[in-house]
Parts: sequence; structure tokens; C-alpha cells
Amino acid sequence: MTSTSTPPGLARFNELEERAASAALHEACASVEWRRRLLAARPYATADDLYAASDAATAALTGADLAEAMAGHPPIGRPKPGDPTSAREQRGMAGAAEELKAEMLELNLAYQERFGHVFLICATGRTGEEMRDAARARIGNSPEEEREIVRTELGRINRIRLARLVEPVEPVVLAEGD
Repeated sequence: MTSTSTPPGLARFNELEERAASAALHEACASVEWRRRLLAARPYATADDLYAASDAATAALTGADLAEAMAGHPPIGRPKPGDPTSAREQRGMAGAAEELKAEMLELNLAYQERFGHVFLICATGRTGEEMRDAARARIGNSPEEEREIVRTELGRINRIRLARLVEPVEPVVLAEGD
């Protein structure tokens, strides 16, 4: 059975005044153009409508818009101090061995020198080794190939962050005695 009512988190987002909604979207993506497009399409009936709008906005970003979006992301292995979002997303590097962290730092620097921006990957659910291997593989890409991979990764990150914004978090139910 499908419900016709808008989920509460999405309804709250739809009802925010423009400035507050823009600030909430900024937590998901630093691109002004991406936020402008998502705000212009409100209200959203479903979270899937919001995600589709995000995907379309991400696909339409220019090179400058992508650079603006990437500037909002810290390097892998170095989440922004005091930022629970980047710490949560980069959890796979938190417990990594010092050698892996050092290698990731070197890869981040080499990548940034080659492409002129931070190595962007949807880190959620990935191990430190998986992120390192992706950086190793991608550093040999052409700038054009890499720009499209970055666009795809940014779209994944935006979807995850939007879900946290508008979807209810299921409460943890503990069994008796836990």
C-alpha cells in the first residue's frame, strides 16, 4: 500500500523558508548552482523526486560548479575537525594503519597536483584500502575521465546527505536484556 502523504522530514524541508532550506542544502553540497536548482523545484512530493532533482542538478554542473562543490570536501583521511558528517563518511580511514594513512596523504597530494582539486570519492561504507586503491587507479585518468567520475561520486555523496536530511532515522530497538 502506497501512502500519498509527504514523509515528515521531506515536508519539513519543503516548508523551510528559502534561506534555511539553502543552508540545509549547503550541508549536502557546496555548489550554489546545485542548491539553486533544488530550491527552485520545491516542493517535492517524495524523496525520490528530490533525489532525481539532485541527480539532474549534478549532471548540469559546469566545471566551475564542480570545483565549487569539491571545495566543500576535505581530503580523504583528513576530515574537517569538528565536522561529524565528514568524520562519519570517512570512517573507513579512522582506524587505518599509519602506513595506509601516510600513503593516502601522498596519493591525495599527487592527485591534487595532477587534477587541481581534492580526490573526491563517496567514502561511505568503504574501507581505507578501497579508497587508497581507487585513488591509485584514478590518478592515471585523463582530466575529462576524472571529471565525470567526480560528478558521479558527488551525486552519490549528495544522495546520501539528502537522505539524512529528509528521511526518518529508524530508532534502534533493543531486545530485553540488551
